[in-house]
Amino acid sequence: MGELANCARCDKVFVKTTKSICPDCVKEKEKQFQIVYNFLKKRENRQATIPEIVEATEVKEEIILQFVKDNRLRSSQFPNLSFPCERCGEPIASGKICERCKNDLSSDLRHQQEVEQVKRRNEQEEKQKAQTYYTRSRKF
Repeated sequence: MGELANCARCDKVFVKTTKSICPDCVKEKEKQFQIVYNFLKKRENRQATIPEIVEATEVKEEIILQFVKDNRLRSSQFPNLSFPCERCGEPIASGKICERCKNDLSSDLRHQQEVEQVKRRNEQEEKQKAQTYYTRSRKF
């Protein structure tokens, strides 16, 4: 069963089920999607970039970007649709970060794992030294 919530877009109270926006805003968002999609499905507009779509449809750029991120508008169908990488801002067509950032993060993680292994090895060696007893020979 749903719970009462405020709409994330218009702040109106509604019964929340799966979406965080009210049914009126869902209808409005769907209407905006249809406007954008109808524009793009024309052969001459398939190569349009996001700024061109904004200018032609008057739908906000953030909304169009969300359609692309949600895979409602696919770059396989509309090749010039892209959104910025969340790390560096480079245009990408899917995911959250670009390949270069993925490789950088993987490299950083590998380096961190190596550092952790060296640290553990040093700690084990210190434990070994602490467990070793040394005796002094006495002269009588």
